[in-house]
Amino acid sequence: MKFGGGGYVTGLVFHPGTANLLYARTDVGGAYRWNQGASSWTPITDGLGFGGGEERFHGIESIAVDPNNDKLVYLAAGMYTFGGNGRLYISSDRGDHWTHVGLPFPLAGNSPGRAIGERLTVDPNKPSTLFYGSRTAGLWKSVDSGLTWAQVTSLSSAKLTQDQVNDLGVGSAMGVELVVLDTGTKGSGSATQTIYAAIAPDYVGTAGLGSNLYKSTNGGASWTAVSTPISGYHIPHMVRAADGMFYVVFTKDPGPGASGPAGLYKFDGTNWTLLKDPNSGGTGTGLGLGGLSVSGTGTSTRIALGVTNSWGNYSGQQVIQWSADGGKTWREIAATMPRTPADGAFWGWPDDVEIDPLNPDRVLHVHGGGAWETRNASSSTPSWNEVVEGMEETAVLSLATPPAEATYTVINSSGDVGPWVHADLATKPTLTPGTSWSNGFAADMAWSDPLYIASMGVVLGTGTAFGVWSGDGGKTWTPFATLAPGAAANTNGEASIAVTARNKAVWAPAYSVPSYTTDNGATWVPTNLPPVSDIYPRAYHLAADRKNPNKVYAYDSGANWWGTPGKVYVSTNGGHTFTLSQSSVTAGLAPNYFANTSLVVNPNTEGDLWLADGNAVYHSVDSGSTWTKLSRFASITGSNAWPDVQGATAVALGKAKAGAAYSAAVYVVGVAGGVWGVYRSDDGGTTWSRFNDDAHQFGGIGAMAADQKVYGRIYLSGTGRGFLYSN
Repeated sequence: MKFGGGGYVTGLVFHPGTANLLYARTDVGGAYRWNQGASSWTPITDGLGFGGGEERFHGIESIAVDPNNDKLVYLAAGMYTFGGNGRLYISSDRGDHWTHVGLPFPLAGNSPGRAIGERLTVDPNKPSTLFYGSRTAGLWKSVDSGLTWAQVTSLSSAKLTQDQVNDLGVGSAMGVELVVLDTGTKGSGSATQTIYAAIAPDYVGTAGLGSNLYKSTNGGASWTAVSTPISGYHIPHMVRAADGMFYVVFTKDPGPGASGPAGLYKFDGTNWTLLKDPNSGGTGTGLGLGGLSVSGTGTSTRIALGVTNSWGNYSGQQVIQWSADGGKTWREIAATMPRTPADGAFWGWPDDVEIDPLNPDRVLHVHGGGAWETRNASSSTPSWNEVVEGMEETAVLSLATPPAEATYTVINSSGDVGPWVHADLATKPTLTPGTSWSNGFAADMAWSDPLYIASMGVVLGTGTAFGVWSGDGGKTWTPFATLAPGAAANTNGEASIAVTARNKAVWAPAYSVPSYTTDNGATWVPTNLPPVSDIYPRAYHLAADRKNPNKVYAYDSGANWWGTPGKVYVSTNGGHTFTLSQSSVTAGLAPNYFANTSLVVNPNTEGDLWLADGNAVYHSVDSGSTWTKLSRFASITGSNAWPDVQGATAVALGKAKAGAAYSAAVYVVGVAGGVWGVYRSDDGGTTWSRFNDDAHQFGGIGAMAADQKVYGRIYLSGTGRGFLYSN
């Protein structure tokens, strides 16, 4: 589904010797390769090894290429320092296929400081030698192209304990931030001897080191502290120019969007020269520095510098500072310059900036919604284009499809960008309540009157909950007059809403008893459903029967694997009062997290319910009076008390196959026969076939819905991979 960007690109890596060979890494959406012919990005982490149960490996912490072999690329993957160690993915065909090995330390591609680096470095002279600057365990080295790793204890043998990591804040360990090899040659066969490693303040303290920068002149066998002009700061980027001069950014905070003080320095191996302080001239200390790239040598060295924590687009603003004379003079080349689209934002985390090594007039920088590019950086007024075609990073939280006759196709509730109504799958949507930087939690429509839509979520800038409705299919929107009880105080994404008719809805905020309205939100009345506990983000899944809107179903999934067994409740008066389905209790529904569970109704038959409890699939044909467990799906378990891979996390019903005995096609995300994937049944669950393949795993699948007009079309969310659909 076309949206374009929508998420944070944390780094860009050019191959130094092959034109237009460029990779992008993202914090939750995997990695991409630039396709010059199509002027678009190709996702390269949708396939095997990034799929079900492996969602955390869609957070890419670092990328490295081999300067001697433009086919070879490495990805270091793992979202957080908790949850297990990271992986190194290796491709010999530019990311079309991958193998991977486990790393002996955790990575955190979606944590603070995620644009720092690159942490992973290939020795251009002896490319079987790799270095990695880890967040929690110091510097590591591989001498067999990444297959095995050993800690470089000559720098430090310190490894942060879990308590030390926790004391720094979840995901905030920075460790060894980058490695730079001091060489202008490649392919010599002898390992580069002079190496620099930048050390974050947290690891300096833990390891008892004396500086934020260390140098080795013997390939890492021993290290000496380098005296720096600023101590106790982060070094997010350090680059070597072709003449051997180093350019080094110091900034107080790790980012993204780091605040100052900050400074860019030139370093000749002995002496430091300040080139740029973004806060000079009376602008205070609030601006930080992030991205840095250089091209050329001597007094004609071009420098591109990202100024962070700068917001707005006006004369005098600093976003991308440019010098064509080695840092002697500077000018702004992004803020107020021509751009396409004209309403696109330049500001917002330009923590990586790259000058094309083979075309110094081409400059790209990252931001919170993708990447920008200019092809005429030397111009007095460079023109910029947002290069996000093919890059889909929105985090879809829920999906809802209307009846076949509706004027729109699907409603997409996403993180950061809010709710959207899609009328044309080939173009970026325009129908939205305009909640700006917000999370849309869920939406529903009146089945007999699909022009009426209700949606809810939270505005992120203020933490304010919202509930909105549209009476014309998403063209115009009006806030509910009041919010459902609990919605204002509980703004977690675990929430749902069910619409029974125009102006009538049942809303289940997180941690709250659902309430119903019959007057478009002027008043809300609590239902008699039991309160859910607050041991974990928790809410009811709500679903309105499409054939009999007096029936509404509520599913409490039990919080998580250590919670209480799941239960289903049934209302026969439009969601005003509910009765426990005793059969759902005796069925033994597994306790599970809200996002790993699902309840849907067959829109073609009254009382026909399907439920995924995270482990298995259940079916009821009598409005929940009885439940049948399907034997096809089961979790993959190992030595943990919780599943390694959930057996059934999402179910959706769509248009039936022509001539099929059952009135809907049934789709399930889960594990069948020990293989994770999307499965389809055309006969009401008697037989199943895998619907996706190993090349289409998308880092795991969260939300899913099925089209009521086109057989075989499902809509789904990948892990940070936006909004996808099948044909």
